[in-house]
Amino acid sequence: MERAGTAEAEPRPAPRAGLRERKKRRTRDALLRAALELFTTRGYEGTTVDDVVEAVDVSQRTFFRYFAGKEEAAFAVQDMVEAHFVASLRVRPAGEPPMEALGRAVLDGWDTISDAVASVVPLDLYLRMFQAIESTPVLLAAHLRRSVETEEEIARLLAAREGLDVDADPRPRLAVAAFGGVMRLTGRQWSTGDDLSLEAIRALTAAHLDQVGPALTGNWRS
Repeated sequence: MERAGTAEAEPRPAPRAGLRERKKRRTRDALLRAALELFTTRGYEGTTVDDVVEAVDVSQRTFFRYFAGKEEAAFAVQDMVEAHFVASLRVRPAGEPPMEALGRAVLDGWDTISDAVASVVPLDLYLRMFQAIESTPVLLAAHLRRSVETEEEIARLLAAREGLDVDADPRPRLAVAAFGGVMRLTGRQWSTGDDLSLEAIRALTAAHLDQVGPALTGNWRS
């Protein structure tokens, strides 16, 4: 029998950290969707941070809690897509030649891209933003600048797959330079074409990758 005054206190409920994190995630996703919608309809340079926060009914301070600025918001989903590609490359079979592994990883990435972005923004909105990046000079310049870091990460990953020293053997960086050129050409041609669907950019990617070998080693006049 419990003695008077010695009953144990009722345990306090654990802090609802999970709820807070979900609320923060919803706020960030709402800001990101609003930003991309405005960037793709009003134009990147014609959209201000004030426009974005007004669309979500939050403060500027809240926006800057999640994003350093407009550029970071503009590339947030593109960063997710590139991380998805790198993850696909990491699990390619070790015996695949490097260019084959790159090609299969990027095509697999297009096939499963919904897994990477659908929880944050609709796939159609991502594709419209990708076109906006390709057709907006200030965003395209930022995209090329940001691609340098991604391409270096991929080169180091290829070198590790092949057991090479990336700083002593130029082949990983050469392969990634060729692959990156194909991706840039694909993005540019797709963004200026009539068909802006996922199927179109995947087909164009596959067609360009198939031409890399013949373009580099073939006799174009034969």
